[in-house]
Formats: sequence, C-alpha cells, structure tokens
Amino acid sequence: MDIKQVDEFAKEIIFKAGQRIRDAFSYDIEIETKSNANDLVTNIDRETELFFIEKIKEFNPTHRILGEEGMGEKVESLEGVVWIIDPIDGTMNFVKQHRHFMISIGIYVDGVGKLGYIFDVMREDLFNAISGVGAWYNNSPLRKLQPLKIEEAVIGINANWVTPNKRINHDKIIELVRTVRGTRSYGSAAMEIAFVISGKLDAYISMRLAPWDIGGGVVIAKEVGAVATNFNGEVFDFLTQDTFLIANPAIHQLILEKYIEEKK
Repeated sequence: MDIKQVDEFAKEIIFKAGQRIRDAFSYDIEIETKSNANDLVTNIDRETELFFIEKIKEFNPTHRILGEEGMGEKVESLEGVVWIIDPIDGTMNFVKQHRHFMISIGIYVDGVGKLGYIFDVMREDLFNAISGVGAWYNNSPLRKLQPLKIEEAVIGINANWVTPNKRINHDKIIELVRTVRGTRSYGSAAMEIAFVISGKLDAYISMRLAPWDIGGGVVIAKEVGAVATNFNGEVFDFLTQDTFLIANPAIHQLILEKYIEEKK
C-alpha cells in the first residue's frame, strides 16, 4: 500500500463528505432510533457511509470497510487493508445542535493502524496521523503530550458514571472528579479523543465504545504519546466493543489503578 497516496485520497474524500453533510442541513433529515431512544441514526449517516464505500471501492476494490451503519461488507478479521469508519460520530449533536460531531476514519493493514483521521465537520478542523511519521492539526504538527499531575488534569466523562449504576464503582469516579481540575462531556467520542490528542483534555473515559468510535483516534494517539487501552490496560480489540481510556501517559496508569473499578 502506498501510504502517501492513500493518505491524500482519504483526506480528499473526507473533505468532500464533510461538504455533503453541511449541505444536508438545507433539506429534511430523517431520524430513526437503533438500540434505544437515545441511539440515533439518520439518513445522512447512512448516505455518508455509502459515499465512503463507493469512493473507496473505486480507489481499490480489495480494501474492506468496517462501518458503524453496516452498509459495507461483514468484516470478521483485520487481514489486508481495512477502513474503520464512523460517518457521523455524535449523531445526537448532529441532530440537536448541528455541531460537535465528527467523521472518524482509521486505516489498518493486517490489524496495524497506519493512518488516522478525525474531522470536525462544521469547523472543518482535521486531526490526522501517519503511523511512525507524525500527527497534524490542520497541517500543523501536533507536539508530544507534556507530563502533568492528576490534580491539573481536565478529563472527559459522561455524568452518568458519577451516579449509582451497574457498570462501574461511582464512588471512585466521584473521587476522581473531586481530584482533577475539571470535567467535560461533549457527546462525541471522536471529539473527546481529538481533544486528548491535542492537549485540550488530559483523559477521556468511556464504559463501552465500538471500533469505529476510536479507529482513527488510536492511530493519532500513538504519534503524540497518548495511551489508549481498555480498563484492563489491554490494547483495544477492533472487532468488538469494549471499555476505553485514553489519557496523557503521566496519568493513564494512575486512573486505571486508583479510580476505575468495574462491577462484576
């Protein structure tokens, strides 16, 4: 695979997809629910995924696509070249706010992340990386993350997890919230990952994410030194859903050991 050629092609279709999504606000958006009333999908999610599939298959028909909306083929292994795509990450924000949603794409070769992209559609901001080469924000190099203390950190976490729940010990999360400098919740995993990568957040915690939520972000994270794992400290499995923590390397292990306790 010619990395530079694929990189240029990926950026080209991401910008085109972004324009298509922005144009969609001028006509009716059809909204449906998936697993629950808060799990939304729109005709634009599906149309955008189909746009990516069509363009990628024209570029190279051997490339496979693992997408959130399931419009591509069934992917049961990461052999060969696999694009992991979320056409609109943050659909609730897309529908309700018309902002704060992202296109997320990771390109993997035999299971190894080679190219990563997170694109803020409304701001037209692109975070991207080439494995082993570097990471960029709108063509400006992203620097390695600098060490900090947990008391100086701003973390991304959903407020649900500081209330009694069946997934995680909320008392420890309350302790974490009281320890850090501040918390944020943006409603888009890809956006929060992009903020950790660029130092706007210092950690992001989620109880369950899918491969398309993080496929692009994990590639970029490695280039700036951010650490991304599940709650067991293991590398994320891109064929299943799992817990997820991405953080500045100075606080990643501390958060896992002191503040994360899953309920069995």
